[in-house]
Amino acid sequence: MEEKALYVADPRAGYLQLKQEIDAAIQGVLDGPVYILGETVSRFEAAFAAYIGAGYGVGVNNGTDAIHLALRGLGIGPGDEVITVSHTAVATVAAVVMAGATPVLADVDPATYTISPGAAAELITARTKAIIAVHLYGHPADLNALGALCERRGLKLVEDCAQAHGARYHGRRVGSFGHVSTFSFYPTKNLGAIGDGGMMLTSDPELARRLRLLRQYGWDTPQNSLIQGWNSRLDPMQAAILEVKLKHLDAHTARRRELARAYTSAFADLPFACPLEADGREHVHHLYVIRVPQRAVRDALRTHLLNANIHAGIHYPHPVHQQPAYEGHLRTGDMSVTEDAAVTVLSLPLYPELSDADQQRVIQTVRAYFNSAS
Repeated sequence: MEEKALYVADPRAGYLQLKQEIDAAIQGVLDGPVYILGETVSRFEAAFAAYIGAGYGVGVNNGTDAIHLALRGLGIGPGDEVITVSHTAVATVAAVVMAGATPVLADVDPATYTISPGAAAELITARTKAIIAVHLYGHPADLNALGALCERRGLKLVEDCAQAHGARYHGRRVGSFGHVSTFSFYPTKNLGAIGDGGMMLTSDPELARRLRLLRQYGWDTPQNSLIQGWNSRLDPMQAAILEVKLKHLDAHTARRRELARAYTSAFADLPFACPLEADGREHVHHLYVIRVPQRAVRDALRTHLLNANIHAGIHYPHPVHQQPAYEGHLRTGDMSVTEDAAVTVLSLPLYPELSDADQQRVIQTVRAYFNSAS
């Protein structure tokens, strides 16, 4: 009999684990009477902002909109440049374009896969207005260096925390450092909805007010647009689900970290790099990403896992600057680390509901590949 499929993430397992609580929260929304924004959304915005350590939360439709509207809230648009990375989900770059600004892409640190402050510094021009730091895979970027760089050059620091809910940098949660931070609640995220959702966080009351205007037509009162805005509201059904899940996030993070430690220990003698945790930073392991020496090895290992019904992922196979929509249109620095990572990284199954037995199956299958190749 074929063994059950294992995937990089399993959001359905997360629902089933909390089914009774989530179903009750959904019923509470269905009972009404408000189905757009309302108290459910406001309550989750306040709870999540408090959890991260920010003053204000503004819920929106998804993580891409969160970045887009955050930039517009900062007054960034046509004629401005925003430095970020190419080794990320394309949403980060797409959101800069949505704001009318021009993305400029920097290389990443080879150990953490987060933006290299030195590479970013080399790309700053008179048109640069912000740096977006992506806390990739759940590992915080170098916020001290980036914050100092932004302060020195008069730039805004935006944190893209889509993969890093609850991660810490020297004791503080990421999302509490930048002028504004953005989160995605896509179903596979560490704090994931059952559908789309996103949020912007800031401790600047005036910026928070502007972000609330931008997410709903610029309305200061119903049907009165004070400024031009968009329609990007966090759905109360998703807010109710997320409020339930937020109560369990720390426990789920602890399980992710436990699973990551088990992987790293089991793979200590194998010829690939496991995720590290830089000094003063707490990894929340949205993804467990190994890095093998060559593309051929990565692809052969992935096929070997698939033959055992284990579905490994690649995050990300195509750097944004090499994708057809952007290739040749964006200014970049040297991209050697980014381009090497794209052909050598592999994401193994890791989510809080992954059982010890299923993890052992992944470990044994990976080890079997390298034992047979030696």
